[in-house]
Order: sequence, then structure tokens, then C-alpha cells
Amino acid sequence: MKTGSLYRRVTVSSLLVLVAVLALVGFVVFAVFRAQAEQDVNRVLAGRAQLAQQLARQNVSPRSLLRRVETTGVHGRLALPDGTVVGEPAPPAGSRLKQVKATLTGPARIDGAKLTLIADDSIVAGAEARLGKLLLITGLAAIVATALLLLVGVRLALTPLDAMTRLARSIVSGGRGGRLTPTRTNTELGRAAAAFDSALDALEGAEQTARASEERTRQFVADAAHELRTPIAGVQAAAEALVQASGDPEHAARLQLLLAREARRAGKLVSDLLDLARLDAGAEIAREPVSLLALARAQADRIALLAPETLVEATGADTVVRGDADRLTQILANVADNAVRAMHGQGSLTLTVTADGCTVTDTGPGVPESDRERIFDRLVRLDDARDRDSGGSGLGLAIARGFARAHGSDLRCVEAPGGGARFVLSGLEPVLGE
Repeated sequence: MKTGSLYRRVTVSSLLVLVAVLALVGFVVFAVFRAQAEQDVNRVLAGRAQLAQQLARQNVSPRSLLRRVETTGVHGRLALPDGTVVGEPAPPAGSRLKQVKATLTGPARIDGAKLTLIADDSIVAGAEARLGKLLLITGLAAIVATALLLLVGVRLALTPLDAMTRLARSIVSGGRGGRLTPTRTNTELGRAAAAFDSALDALEGAEQTARASEERTRQFVADAAHELRTPIAGVQAAAEALVQASGDPEHAARLQLLLAREARRAGKLVSDLLDLARLDAGAEIAREPVSLLALARAQADRIALLAPETLVEATGADTVVRGDADRLTQILANVADNAVRAMHGQGSLTLTVTADGCTVTDTGPGVPESDRERIFDRLVRLDDARDRDSGGSGLGLAIARGFARAHGSDLRCVEAPGGGARFVLSGLEPVLGE
């Protein structure tokens, strides 16, 4: 990209256009003046010839006739029938002087005389020279005046570019929030200023998003480290106690059970963190026909085995959607496990398949309206129902919503009729004809 001075480009371009226009105008004016001058000379010569004819008919003497016909810039020559020549000699061949020839009629001594009128071209040539000099002087004066005015006018006209430059430099120096705010966006500078403001909005928005993401990542890493520390500490303590245990099989069995439980908790948390990392990196979702009713029934059977005191049911139409069976299973499993923990393993759980998703309804304490979005944040637990002692990591619902949105759908929490909580998975793509 060439970065020469824009002021100089505009000024020089304008001056070149002005010079071309002035040259063209001068040429036209000069040509018109010459043509008009020639017409005027021809008209004068024709008028002098007519006067000579009138004087010849009046029997005016040849010398008197010639003297009366001649005028400023016009000279005559009269050749009488007897061979006498009155006046100046004939002009040389090829002369640029204008001349008119006429044969006079009148009395015998002048009848048939040859009159030659010659126009002196010096008058016209002098006028042309003066005109050319005048055009040159006025043209140069116009160019100089225009150049001076352009130096000021172009700088004023391009003031918005200086404003853009100052704003860009202030942003580089750390200033934020400044905008050009053009009054009109249908002009060249207006469109450029609007595009500049849009770029600044996008830049500052991306910067704020990056800072917010960095802050969330820092907080998430801190929370994840804190969450992992508890099961790892439990594993370490159980392992050390097991090594030191002696002679008591029952105590050793309890330590082994504790070790396995804490290791499972740590493994579950690590697995959840990996799922979140995949979601952040853009998880790949398969697009295959999946029967939601079959997935719901499988979850109902699983919950019935894990929480025998929970009354679980899967109902609804046999809806087939296009999606990833493993990820859809994980969504339903995370939501169902969250509901079972909220009910402390007691109550009823209903999985209802809809035309574009599934709803999971429990009879637990429900979720306050102010917390229905917050529970989908990472490492968030509600104090009264969901805590780490119950086995939840605070990541299940965040993972479930992440995989739901990866399918192009959504997962929401609403109030269930009669109390409890209802999680609605909707917006899945149904497979027509299945």
C-alpha cells in the first residue's frame, strides 16, 4: 500500500486538472477569437468594396475613391483600364494578408477598373498576442491562487482523517471508550468513521470477553484444584492408614472402601473436567438417529438400581432425533443424578419424551427462581440440597447444558407443577419418517 501524503496527492491532482481545464479553455477562446477576427476583417473588406462601387458610379476620381475607401488597417490598389495603377503595389504571393478584389463599373475612365483591398494583419496579430499574454497571466494567477487555497481547503476537508489518527494513537496508548460518532454515514468519510467505530466496538468487546474468560478460567482452575484436593487428601489419608493398619481385617476393609470411594470421586471430577475441556474446545457431535424413549427408559432402569427408594418412570412418544447417543445419554444421566441427589434418594422422578427433547421432573425441594440459571454455572451447588458430601462435583449440569447446546438445543430449569424442579431439554432435530 502506497502511503504518500494525501494532502499532496489531492493538491497536485487538483492542480493538474485545473491546468488541463485552463489550457483547454485558452485554446478554445483563442480559436474563437481568431475566427471572429477573420469574420470582422472580411466584413470590413466587403463593406469597403461596396463603398468603392458606389463612389465609382458617382464619377469620383480614382485617387479620391481610393483615399475614401482606405481606412485604418485597410489599403487599396486600383488598376485603371488604361494601365495606370493607383495605390500600393500588389502583395507578394502566399501573403497572409486578407484581400478582396472587385471590378468597378461607372464612367468610361473608371469602368472596368480592378480594385484590390488589402487588410493589414498586424492589428489582428497584435490583438491575438495580447489575448494570449492575458490568458497566460490569468491562468498562472489562477493556478497559484488555487494552489494556496487548496493547501488550506484540503487540510480542512481531511480533518476527519486527523481525528481518526488521534483516536487510533490514543487507543494504542491505552485509552478506551473514544469514538468518532459520525453525523452522517452515507458519505465516504462517514462510512469510514462508522467502520472505524465498529472495529473499535469489536476490539473492545473482544478484549473484555478475553479478560472475562481469563478471569473465569483462573477462578475455575482455583475451584477445580480445591475440589480435587479433598478427594486426593482422602485417598492419601486412607492409603497411609491402610499401610499402617495391622491385624484388624474389619478396619482394613473400611479403609479399602474409603480409598475406593475417594478415588472414584477424584476420577469422576477429573472426567467432568475433561468433558468441560472438550466443550470449550468445541466438542464433535455425531449426527445419527437416536431414540429418546430408549435413552429415557435406560436411565429409569439405572436410577431404579442405584436409588431403589426413588419412584422413577419414563413416558412419552417414541421420538427419534438426530444427535450423539453417548452425549444425549450423558445429558439425561447428569440431570437425573442431580435430581436424585436433590431428593436424597427419595421421591419420584419422571422422564417424559417430547417432540423435540425430554423433560426430567422431580419432587425434590425445587430450585429458587433466582438460582435457575446459576445452577448451570461451573462448580455451583445449592446449599440446601446439593453439596460435595452427596457426591456431586458441581459440574454435571454445566456439562449437560454444554452438550445440549452443542446439539443446537438448550437445557433449562423451570418450576414443576406441585413443587419440585423440572429440567427441559428442547430444540433437538427430529428425524422425519422415523
